Amino acid sequence: MKLEKLISKGTNASVYQNGDVAIKVFNKDFPKTEVLNEALNTSRVEETGLDIPSISEVSHIDGQWAISMNFIEGKTLYDLMKENPDKLQTYIDQMVDLQLEIHSKRSPLLNKLKDKLVRQINSLNSIDESKKYELLTRVDGMPKHVKVCHGDFNPKNIIVSGDKLYVLDWVHATQGNASADVARTYLLFSLEDAKAADLYLDTFCKKSKTEKRYVQTWLPIVAAAQLTKEKPEEKELLMKWLDVVEYQ
Repeated sequence: MKLEKLISKGTNASVYQNGDVAIKVFNKDFPKTEVLNEALNTSRVEETGLDIPSISEVSHIDGQWAISMNFIEGKTLYDLMKENPDKLQTYIDQMVDLQLEIHSKRSPLLNKLKDKLVRQINSLNSIDESKKYELLTRVDGMPKHVKVCHGDFNPKNIIVSGDKLYVLDWVHATQGNASADVARTYLLFSLEDAKAADLYLDTFCKKSKTEKRYVQTWLPIVAAAQLTKEKPEEKELLMKWLDVVEYQ
C-alpha cells in the first residue's frame, strides 16, 4: 500500500491520510500486542455509540503494523484554543460536556482502571517501597465505578469537525472512576498551562456537581502513573504531586 499524506507524527506512530481513510502506522519496534489492544479498545468504545473514528482494518505495511480508520476532517481543539484564546471558556465547556458524555457510557469488556494503575505504580523504580505502599493503599480505598474512561483525554485528542467533536486515541481506555480520568486530564493541562488546568477542573466540578477535593485525591495516583512515561521534563512537577497527602 502506498501511503499518501503524512498528517501527524508521534513518538510511537505516524498518521497518514489516504483519501477518506486515516492510517496509523506504528514504529517497527512497537509491540504487536499494543497495536491489537488499541484496535480492540477502540472497537469496544465504538459500540457505545460515541463519535469516534471507526476502524476498518488492522494490517502490516512494509514490516510495520497499521490501523486504518475513517478520516475526520477538522482541527484539533488544542489548535483552536491556541488560535482563539478569548474563547477558552467556550472550548473548555465543550470539552467537559464531551467528557461527561463519555463517562455516561458503559463497556463491560474494557480493562479495569484500578488494575492498570496498580500495574503502573508497581513498575516504578523512581519511588521507594513505602511511597508505593501508600499509593497502592489509596488506590485500593477509592470507590469502584465502571464508567468508560478515555485515559488520555486532552484537547490534542479531540477533532472539531463542523458542529461535532470526535475523540481520538483510545489506546488507554478503561472502565473505572470518572474522577481519576478527570484528574489525569487536569494533570495533562497542568504540564502545559496551569491557568487552563484550573479553569478545566472548576468547570468540570461545577457541571458534574463533583467536589474538587474528591478529584484532587486522585492526583498523587495519576502523577505516579504518568511517571512511568519517563519524561525528564515532567519529573519535577510529578514528584511534587506525589508528596501531597491531602489537598485542601
